[in-house]
Amino acid sequence: MKITELLLAELDREAVGIRKTLERVPEGKNDWKPHEKSMPLGALATIVATIPAWLDMVVNMDELDINPPGGPKFKPQDWKTRRDLVEQFEASLRKGREVLQKTTEERLLNTKWRMLSAGKLMSEQSRYVAIRDGVLNHMAHHGGQLTVYLRLNEEKVPAIYGPSADEGKA
Repeated sequence: MKITELLLAELDREAVGIRKTLERVPEGKNDWKPHEKSMPLGALATIVATIPAWLDMVVNMDELDINPPGGPKFKPQDWKTRRDLVEQFEASLRKGREVLQKTTEERLLNTKWRMLSAGKLMSEQSRYVAIRDGVLNHMAHHGGQLTVYLRLNEEKVPAIYGPSADEGKA
């Protein structure tokens, strides 16, 4: 089995839980956050919804500066309804899948990808590792974080990897 096929299968498995989580994000609470140092709910939900499209940056760019000196800051697309949020996710998922389907094993394993912040190197790794760490694991991390936000807002938490307190099955 090709690495791209394994990554696509993992992306699809994660997408099921992410979709269920995004479908429960409360509307009208985009500015809510559990702590002053925490990310607002709307921003967190947007990150979770758009992470699959990050595959395009990892596969097709050699490096990304997440805080470019003098450059524009990333401005995520606003959303008001769960439907908007889920539509962002579905578009992002389509983009990510398309990128993985078009890339090669050689590109994933034998070319480096770099992440910078204000011009300073933060990481350099194979594109495969960058996809696992910076996209798939990152998506699972923030998806889990988003389920905590759901709980704190009295929303039902979906079963994802196993039963939740609100649902008996995944």
